[in-house]
Amino acid sequence: MIFVDTGAWYAWYITSDPDHERASVWFQQVSDRLLTTDYVLDELFTLLKVRGHAEIAFAMGEDLISGTACEIEYVQPADFWQAWKVFSTFRDKGWSFTDCTSRVVMERLGVTKAVAFDEHFRQFGMVAVEP
Repeated sequence: MIFVDTGAWYAWYITSDPDHERASVWFQQVSDRLLTTDYVLDELFTLLKVRGHAEIAFAMGEDLISGTACEIEYVQPADFWQAWKVFSTFRDKGWSFTDCTSRVVMERLGVTKAVAFDEHFRQFGMVAVEP
C-alpha cells in the first residue's frame, strides 16, 4: 500500500504543474493499492478551488470520495491529538498539520511508502518516498 500526499494528487490532475509528467507516469505504472486520508482530500479540494481549478475538483472528487481511485482512511480523534504533538514538537519543519496527520496515520497503519513531491515526507525519515 502506498500513501498519496496532496501534492501528488494535485500534480496528477493539473497539467500545468511542474511535476505533472512525473506524476502521470507514476500513477499509470503503480500497481500497489493507494491510500490517502480525509484530511489530504480536504487539503486537495481546497487547493484546487483556490487556485482556480474548482471544476477539476468537482470532476475527480467523486472518484476519490467514493474510494474508486484509492482507499480513504479517516483521521481518528487519537490521530488528531498525536498529530498535534508532532506539529508542535517539530517546529523547525515546514510540515502542515495535514502532513502531521498523514505521518501519524501511516505509523498507525504500518504504511512505509508514500508518493510526494515535496521534502516533508522525506524529512519524516520513516517512509520510502516515490517517485
